[in-house]
Amino acid sequence: MSNTQWAASFGSSRECPQVDGQHQIQRLAPRTADVGGIPVARAIPTKQRRLIGAWCFLDHAGPVTFTDNSPGLRVGPHPHIGLQTFTWMLEGEVLHRDSLGNEQVIRPHQVNLMTAGHGIAHTEESVSGGQSLHGAQLWIALPLADKDTPPRFDHYPRLPTWSRDGLDYTLLVGDYLSHKAPTLTFSPLVGIDLYATRQVSTTLSLQPDFEYGLFVLEGNLELQGECFTVNELAYLGLHRSDISISLTPGSRVLLVGGEPLDEDIFIWWNFVGHSKADIAQALADWNDNSGRFGEVYGYDGEPLQAPPLP
Repeated sequence: MSNTQWAASFGSSRECPQVDGQHQIQRLAPRTADVGGIPVARAIPTKQRRLIGAWCFLDHAGPVTFTDNSPGLRVGPHPHIGLQTFTWMLEGEVLHRDSLGNEQVIRPHQVNLMTAGHGIAHTEESVSGGQSLHGAQLWIALPLADKDTPPRFDHYPRLPTWSRDGLDYTLLVGDYLSHKAPTLTFSPLVGIDLYATRQVSTTLSLQPDFEYGLFVLEGNLELQGECFTVNELAYLGLHRSDISISLTPGSRVLLVGGEPLDEDIFIWWNFVGHSKADIAQALADWNDNSGRFGEVYGYDGEPLQAPPLP
């Protein structure tokens, strides 16, 4: 996945206004992008909201069914710095290859996590014969102290799951209630997939020092009398200890949150940096084939060309 709109965050407000003593909710509509031949709904970054904790990017791909002559998803070799790519698969299979030599198929209800750090390149493509794809890819900005950490790749085929009040929970990252995910983090984060097996009205516990967002992957979500549909993001802000939600049967939402990352963050193309100089240097290193990002072997196609820096 990549971003071709310049985005910069300088301590944007985490406060949602209060009306009659109740914190309001910010509704964020996605924009549409094309990634590897697949239409995606991109919820962040937008002008209205750059970050939720260290989460700095949220793409929802599919659900899409491929025709017999379609190659499916194909994203050629491309670089990353300063972030973790976080892929949560719901349907279909995607093969990841990277310049560290990793090859890993991600299947439904698994997470792939690639820590770019100082620099890595990778590819993503549908597994041969796959007829469908549905998933979410998010980016996590690395804190300044960790931005140049050595690159690595982790695959999580098993994650904590439980059911409560008609909801199936999958803890993707962080801690929630008495559960802890094994997923590697560099800042306090949480990510939870919530699936309604029936009509559900329940209350989710939250940490007041975390900011949160709820993104609708399937079905409908109701919050404080407002209805949110597929691909809409409800930003909840800080200072909440809980939130009451209602879901229709078959609805699925993604809860993401974390401590505010009070650092300057720049995003351009596939790069996350803490200064414009970080981005410019990475762009030059990729264009010059400097060796910083290594080589990806096994993909039948050309590397992606970097767009010019705005």
